[in-house]
Parts: sequence; C-alpha cells; structure tokens
Amino acid sequence: QVQLVESGGGLVQTGGSLRLSCVGSGRTFSWNAMAWFRQAPGKEREFVAASSGSGSSTAYVDSVRGRFSISRDNAKNTVYLQMNSLKPEDTAVYYCAAKRSLIDVPRAAREYDYWGQGTQVTVSS
Repeated sequence: QVQLVESGGGLVQTGGSLRLSCVGSGRTFSWNAMAWFRQAPGKEREFVAASSGSGSSTAYVDSVRGRFSISRDNAKNTVYLQMNSLKPEDTAVYYCAAKRSLIDVPRAAREYDYWGQGTQVTVSS
C-alpha cells in the first residue's frame, strides 16, 4: 500500500509559477512510476506528466510541454511538478498517482494503482 499526499497548490496570476509536491509512503518509492493528473470542473481527469522510477524517463501532455517539469527525489520519497507560465486553462485539482513499475511511464489513469487526495490550482486571468 502506498499513501500519497500532495501539497503546493494555490491561487496564482496568469504567467506565475507554482511547485507541487507529492510525498509517498513506503521504502520502495523508487520502484514506482509517478504521475500528475488534473481534473477541471465538468471535465475528465487528464494526464499531465509522468516519471519512471529512476526519473530517467519522463512524459508530458502537449499542452504543458516546455512549461511544466516533473522531477523526483527518491531519497525523500517525493515527486515534484514545477509549473511555470501558468494559464487560466491550467486551473484544476491536481492529483499525484503511483504505479508499481521500474521502467514504464504510463499516461492512462487506469494504469495507476494509488492516488493522492488532490490539491487545487487556480490561475486567475
């Protein structure tokens, strides 16, 4: 069982930056692919970014590529999402997710086994 706790959300103006953090429980954090998803009101949950267990492979949805960056510190059991040049359309609840995988970097929500409670990100225009 892996428990995930996100933090770092908030209200920011267009063009601003935020860094989300997700701390996971357990001693095998590096065995998990980690991902960030987001869900805006009335919309389906959307893949944002993912990292392989080692962090050597990453994936991004096209709409955030070049603005967002996923990274991880396995010694701290933490994955980060650095979000720059934020836009109003980035407003959503952001969720951290984990999947037992050393190599894969899945993009589908159904692939992930564990989820955090979410953190709200609001970008004002």
